[in-house]
Amino acid sequence: MNYKGSCHCGNIAFEVEGELTGALACNCSICSRKASLLWFVPRDRLRLLTPEGAMSTYTFNKHVIRHHFCPTCGMHPFGEGVDPQGNKIAAVNIRCLENIDLALVPLQHFDGRSK
Repeated sequence: MNYKGSCHCGNIAFEVEGELTGALACNCSICSRKASLLWFVPRDRLRLLTPEGAMSTYTFNKHVIRHHFCPTCGMHPFGEGVDPQGNKIAAVNIRCLENIDLALVPLQHFDGRSK
């Protein structure tokens, strides 16, 4: 299935292809503050519809995940990194996807605070 998403103001817009069967709710210091619900997909399944230069990026701790956000509205639609097998991945914040009923998405809770 193809989903469209964006930040609040639309300066960062994207499409992502995949089957949304669940999302991860992490309690690490950044995810808990952002209230992100993350769907992990191969990076090549996420296509930016706006220029990459429209995003700002934040890294912290080990600096392995690039948390992208809009410098205008502050929303954080997705991040990028590498999975344990070395594959490029995108962590899509499903709260930024259009036409998603969050109550129907199964959540897996992850204790990132202790990691």
